[in-house]
Amino acid sequence: MRYRFVAALAAIAALLAPAARADQAPKGVKGLYLLSDYPAVTLRPGETSSVSLRLQNYDMAPERLGLAVSGVPSGWKVTLMGGGQPVAAAMPATNSSVSLDLHLDVPKSAAIGTRTFTVTASDNSTKLELPIAVTLAKELPAKLTVTPQLPELRGNLRASFSYTLDIKNDSGKKLIVGLAAQTPQNFDASFTQQYDSQELNAVPIDAGQTKDVKLKVTPPNTASAGRYKVVARVSAEGASATADLTLDITGQPRLDVSGREGLVSTRAVAGKQTSVPVVITNTGTAPADDVELDGSAPSGWKISFNPKAIDRIAPNAHKEVQALITPTDKAIAGDYVTTIRASSRGESASTTFRVTVTTSTLWGIAGVGIIGVALLVMVGAVARFGRR
Repeated sequence: MRYRFVAALAAIAALLAPAARADQAPKGVKGLYLLSDYPAVTLRPGETSSVSLRLQNYDMAPERLGLAVSGVPSGWKVTLMGGGQPVAAAMPATNSSVSLDLHLDVPKSAAIGTRTFTVTASDNSTKLELPIAVTLAKELPAKLTVTPQLPELRGNLRASFSYTLDIKNDSGKKLIVGLAAQTPQNFDASFTQQYDSQELNAVPIDAGQTKDVKLKVTPPNTASAGRYKVVARVSAEGASATADLTLDITGQPRLDVSGREGLVSTRAVAGKQTSVPVVITNTGTAPADDVELDGSAPSGWKISFNPKAIDRIAPNAHKEVQALITPTDKAIAGDYVTTIRASSRGESASTTFRVTVTTSTLWGIAGVGIIGVALLVMVGAVARFGRR
């Protein structure tokens, strides 16, 4: 019956412990321990901080331990927190621990110096004590932290890669914080304030305050698709902090329009359709899908394409279409310009073709005939009236 009670108690403890974790007991270690990674801290008067604690159980049956803090200086507010709320007892399961926070609220009038108070965890048969030393100082060594709001950004080469960085000055005085970024080769980086376009090399931050800055990273047009690492660095008076950022460049199509073998000129006859071969090349790093073709020509001209669209052009591949150009039947002989465009989901390219127009042979024959008739009429008139 006793063993069933202990087993049930252990199960309940595992459910109640808000931050319990499985910790295998080191060889030869057994018992309950009250621990802190940093049992001595330095603060400024008027500052609020916390000290992380944990109640560790190695190979012991769960016990309910009451928690208390003694030796708190007058005017100070010290609270033991667990699971985000004040607690007065904890119960670590076997080979588990319960995380606690000792919340410190130091009055501004507190004198400079070191204060030591004691955290106690106890029951009828166990008493654990942990001294916590808090030193108050007017100025603390420079300390900086930098936290990116969104450490990973994704987009194509035309996207805007702008990271917002929260820079905190945990020092006891105002600092001029230098800004720098380590980027891949040929990538450009610049810092600006949150709502300003002026580039920055440094930014002033008051003691205990946080300031947001933007880091804009611009990849070169030749960058391949892939993941790239960027490191943001802030520094001041010997203190520094870094943040690792990721820039994920997706593939992007890039179109080019030209004639077959680079030829961008053709000849056409007024009023007649001429077929012009047009080559659409994708020089980008992603397929170009649903490529649409259109063109512009002089007034009265007709221009169409066969085929009208291209389903897909793979990277570093090309497709050929026929541009069907028909000058107006009243076009005068000479050179004209026609523009042909290709577009695919925001990516577009165009080129101009020179079209040399000649008039129809029939019109030439008709013109010669008209001129001949005119000459005959003129000769006849001279012969008739010249005798008088």
